[in-house]
Amino acid sequence: MSHAAQHLKFEEGRLMQVLVAPIVSEKATMIAEKSNAVTFKVLQDATKHEIKAAVELMFKVEVKGVSVVNTKGKTKRFGKSVGRRDNVRKAYVTLKPGQELNLGGEAA
Repeated sequence: MSHAAQHLKFEEGRLMQVLVAPIVSEKATMIAEKSNAVTFKVLQDATKHEIKAAVELMFKVEVKGVSVVNTKGKTKRFGKSVGRRDNVRKAYVTLKPGQELNLGGEAA
């Protein structure tokens, strides 16, 4: 499938909402250095194709592949009341060699 056909499949408004936030953690940084992958928090119902199109649209980079992980929210107690963290869907977006995406997370 060509790039043009892939971008036409999804509406731009939806793609702008697919990526919720970048994940900046030790694990995400290690993966970024080792395999040129960036980690994002994405919508629960986002597909791999949507995530790929959204990253290419917003950051103007070429994406090699997308892996998705669903993490169930933990149950936490606050005194007597029991609360629950939200379920999180993470996308590990691998970039093609030579491509770079700087989220401004690292200090100079």
